[in-house]
Amino acid sequence: MSTPDNPQGTDPNAPSVPPYPGAPQGSPTPPAYGQPPAYDPPAAAQAPYGSAAPYAAQAPYGAAPYGGTAPYGAYAGPKTNVLAIVSLISSIVAFVVLPFIGSLVGVITGHMALSQIKRTGEQGRGLALAGTIVGYVGLGFILLFILFFLSFLPLIIGSATTGTLS
Repeated sequence: MSTPDNPQGTDPNAPSVPPYPGAPQGSPTPPAYGQPPAYDPPAAAQAPYGSAAPYAAQAPYGAAPYGGTAPYGAYAGPKTNVLAIVSLISSIVAFVVLPFIGSLVGVITGHMALSQIKRTGEQGRGLALAGTIVGYVGLGFILLFILFFLSFLPLIIGSATTGTLS
């Protein structure tokens, strides 16, 4: 039922439809194609001191705002003791690169890590124990090698003076 006043034939008493999807009732119509949008300055430049920042100014999900704690849902796992990691790595490296020094560093840092873990409650007790045990095993192998070498030292010296191995 198109009339000259209503060329589209819509009911003028029907509720109006938003100009575009998602727009609230009473919002301005979007600008025509090629027209820049109208600038609507914010009501207040900053929130008053002590009030929460507006939604758009908050840190993104998972990031802690400056000087604050992490937002809900952001979880940093328990901290692992660094000396425990150093202990295990140096004890393992001792079998390949620096046998005596690596094992000694592994044992010392392993005991230091166990002490710190007991005091602070950090994670990494298993790493510290493994580093300490592997370090002691490495030192044991070095000690056995030295004893084995020293047990054959008289035989090596005797054969060097006589020229025969017997």
